[in-house]
Amino acid sequence: MPMRTLATTNLSGSVNEFILLGFPCRREIQILLFVVFSLIYLLTLMGNTSIICAVWSSRKLHTPMYILLANFSFLEICYVSSDVPKMLANLISQTKSISYAGCLLQFYFFFSMCAAECLFLLVMSFDRFLAICRPLHYPTIMTYRFCAQLVIFCWVGGFLWLLTPLTLISQMPFCGPNTIDHFLCDLAPLLALSCAPVSGITLTCGIISSLIIFLTLLYILGTYCCVLSTVLQVPTGLGRHKAFSTCASHLAVVSLFYGSVMVMYVSPGSGDYHGMQKFVTLFYALATPFFNPIIYNFRNKDMKEALKKVMYVLLWKICKGSNSQI
Repeated sequence: MPMRTLATTNLSGSVNEFILLGFPCRREIQILLFVVFSLIYLLTLMGNTSIICAVWSSRKLHTPMYILLANFSFLEICYVSSDVPKMLANLISQTKSISYAGCLLQFYFFFSMCAAECLFLLVMSFDRFLAICRPLHYPTIMTYRFCAQLVIFCWVGGFLWLLTPLTLISQMPFCGPNTIDHFLCDLAPLLALSCAPVSGITLTCGIISSLIIFLTLLYILGTYCCVLSTVLQVPTGLGRHKAFSTCASHLAVVSLFYGSVMVMYVSPGSGDYHGMQKFVTLFYALATPFFNPIIYNFRNKDMKEALKKVMYVLLWKICKGSNSQI
């Protein structure tokens, strides 16, 4: 490893590539992790793709709520694909290296989509607030055009939010060790490798990450307090159950995502417990996108019906193709 570290610095002393340690353990354990993570990754892609196909194929689901959900699922596919393939490659690779530019790109895309996910969860809570607390105004406010504008806001806002941290990190000098004790180019390990003082950058990045986490979370909690107040005024138990069921899936996803993200990125300079840091990052980077389609599919009757139709059409085409070959 020391020889590898020396070989990745050029004549001026700047680092050309980083070494992602990932999960240092026996070869047999790494192969087992590769199989498990690959399976979870494939199931995540299949689950989120199924939601997109269900929304696209069913006219009943062509509503703002499901359009937002389909875009959220597409975001999850991009989100999990920004770091997991490289992690899987490093599990079975001997070098475990990533270029300097590749590391910055991975950091930018991964955390931009993390920021976009915060914005999507905010917008989805706003949609449920309008549907339950302002049902008469919902059709005039949540039009298809406004829904499209909200989707664009989430995507563009997420990528713009991370421009400042990316610019600051790209200007940091890396002239010494290049080994990152993580499976991705995370903020805290990168700050630790800089050969210049990073207190100002740490503070700035901490403020930026805290703002988008807390502002979106506070808005989501505020909207659901209003929703809860409105639901409790519904006279019938059936009406209450229906209103609660429309929000339960979203609240479960919010709890999974924010519960893990807040542990790590409110204070990015603190990352002394590398094992815990890897576990928490792995949870919201891989486990959360995996559970999201399960939560939405199992708790939504319309989604389950649409998925059954998609599966029926898919099986029918497969059977038809097999018969034509015979």
